[in-house]
Amino acid sequence: MKLYSSARAPSPRRVLMFLVEKGITGIEIVEVDLNAQEHRAEAFRAKSPLAKVPALELDDGRVLTETRAICTWLEGRYPHPNLMGVDSDERAFIEMADRRVEFYLLGPIAHCIRHTHPGLAPLEQPQFPDYGRAQAAKLQDVAAWFDQVLQQQPWIAGERFTVADITAFCAIEFARLMKFRPADQGFAALQAWRDRVAERPSARA
Repeated sequence: MKLYSSARAPSPRRVLMFLVEKGITGIEIVEVDLNAQEHRAEAFRAKSPLAKVPALELDDGRVLTETRAICTWLEGRYPHPNLMGVDSDERAFIEMADRRVEFYLLGPIAHCIRHTHPGLAPLEQPQFPDYGRAQAAKLQDVAAWFDQVLQQQPWIAGERFTVADITAFCAIEFARLMKFRPADQGFAALQAWRDRVAERPSARA
């Protein structure tokens, strides 16, 4: 199998962290240079038609794109340690938490950076700076809500580390490009959670 990745982008990093948490080895990592527009080359589009990373090429030639789909496949193939729920009840609540992070935390962060950071201009044309700044304002409200959640429970989805924590950590780390740090905004619980995740081997991989 081959994982087409770009380590500096948040979504590929989510899969890389997932692999380490699972202890999965033997998958070839193929780095795709986004700045060089390699993701838009015809050869890569044949694997990922929307020119997105990550993409997991299976041994039978099929290709999975979309981070959540890739992690779901890996969870089924390598069920331990469990990161996505042991039964339908837990899976539903973990997925809810993960979707909230993806849509309402990572989404605004990504849109802000893509539309305001000059380094992302080659990848996002046209950029709309006003839209990006509006997304930054939304981030404050969502981060405040997650801070409240983490005042009541140790992890994003509840009492144990899950895929939702991976998504949230990659989002918060990506937010460094917009100079966002939870502690600077008074979000002590969110910062403490981030620091705990940062100590995990998967965060340093």
